[in-house]
Amino acid sequence: MKKNMGALDRTIRTILAVIMAVLVFTKAVHGTLAYILAILTIIFIVTSLIGFCPLYVPLRISTLPKNKS
Repeated sequence: MKKNMGALDRTIRTILAVIMAVLVFTKAVHGTLAYILAILTIIFIVTSLIGFCPLYVPLRISTLPKNKS
């Protein structure tokens, strides 16, 4: 599993995950939307920690900086 997420991408995902978690835990959102946000929070945190997004593979996306070699 080769990393395909750069630092900025990982930071943005982490910030969004924190915001979504706060919305769920403070019960600002409820019902189905709360479950969806909770699942997205987990996905964003895991992908940020490992630096790999499976969705980027079929789309051939990489947010890693390009090497100048």
